[in-house]
Order: sequence, then structure tokens, then C-alpha cells
Amino acid sequence: MSLWIGAALVSVVFFTSMLSGVFGMAGGLVLLWFLLLIFPAGTAMAVHGVIQLTANGSRAWLSRRYIVWRIVFFMTLGVLSAAGLLLLFNYSPNAASVSILIGLMPILVWMPKRWFHLDANRASHAVCCGIASGGLTIAAGVSGPLIDIFFVRSRMDRRQVVATKAMIQVVAHSIKILFYLGAAMALSAGEWGIVLLAAPFAMLGTQAGNRILHRLTDANFRTWTRWIVTGIGVFYFLQGIFLLTR
Repeated sequence: MSLWIGAALVSVVFFTSMLSGVFGMAGGLVLLWFLLLIFPAGTAMAVHGVIQLTANGSRAWLSRRYIVWRIVFFMTLGVLSAAGLLLLFNYSPNAASVSILIGLMPILVWMPKRWFHLDANRASHAVCCGIASGGLTIAAGVSGPLIDIFFVRSRMDRRQVVATKAMIQVVAHSIKILFYLGAAMALSAGEWGIVLLAAPFAMLGTQAGNRILHRLTDANFRTWTRWIVTGIGVFYFLQGIFLLTR
């Protein structure tokens, strides 16, 4: 990894963490795209997991009083189940499949809320959310829009949503790092040094985004989230089609 790429990584980590600090997602989507440009898919997943673990961990800490721990517990059971299934089928990612999976995610944010009868406060729904989002986090790197549909009917405000999602993503990204540990070993000590150097910038970006979050209304929060995720998703989908037909 050259010095210029390392500097670009640090900058991308800061700005994407700030984006996620505001909307609880989207930043991870942009970061993964950058990592797929410079690393093989499996290695990119591992690096993404380390940085996102730092970003989500700091976001969860800053908003810890808003975390709904009961939901986190049941979702964690689901994430562990999903990881076991993917290990059983010996799943291995590639850039094209990851791009298409992420590109299809924005469909979820445009589906009418009345279609969903899901509530993360219900134990069975939280476990299902963990299985679905955990599987997608490991398979495609991110799962923010999928997690959102399980909060549609909950009466949680934007701060509880962001805080609880951050904590479950801490769990999911931790398991993702373990899943791709073999690919992570392909990085040199110097490359890991740059990644670890970038990690604190994830916390700084999260703090900046957290300040912006408290200035948004719930209505603006949901509207901006929808359009940002859609734009990123369209880009990913087109990239995936290009990679498949190249």
C-alpha cells in the first residue's frame, strides 16, 4: 500500500464514519467500495470489519444510554446462527456479487411501511433480524437498510435506533472479522499499521456525525437516509453488472 493510498484511506474512514454517525448507515457502504478497489474481496471484508467495529463501537459508546439491550441480545443469537450457516456452506465473496447484493438493498428503504409487520422489540423478530442482517453483513459487508425494516413499527426515536443499530453492528462486524481472519493474514504488518492508524479517525468522524444527528428532526433523518442509501445502491448495482459482464 503506497503512502498516497494510505492517506486516502484515513480520509475516507473519517468522512464515512461521520456519515454513519448521522444516519446510522451509508458510511460503511462507501468505505467498502473504496476497500474493494485496493484489496481482494475477502481482505476488504476483514479490513472493513476492523474499521466499522471501531466506528460503530464509538457510536454505541457515545449513545450508550439509548441502547435497547434486550433487542441486542436476541439479534446476537441470530447473527451467530447466520455465521454458522455461512461457515457450513464455505461461503467466499467476490467483488461482483458483493456489489449486486449491496445494490439491491435500497429496495428495502422504498417499500411502504404498511407492508411490514416487523418489530425488533419482539424477541422472535429480533432473532430473525439478527439472522438476516448478520448473514448479509458477513456475505456483503453491510446490512443497515435491512436492519431498518425491523424498526419500522417500533416506537423508538432516532437516537435509540442509531444506538441500538450501532451495538448490533459491533457484534456483527466482530464476527465478520473472525470469519475472514484467514484473508486478513494476507496483509503485511505495514498495511495493518496503516489500517490501525486509520481506526481512530473513525471515532473522530463518529463524534462529528453524532453532533449533527442531534440537530436533525426525525422526519429529516428518515428522508435523507432514504435518498443517500438509494444513490449509493444504484452505483453499487451498476458496478456489479459491469464486473459480471467485463
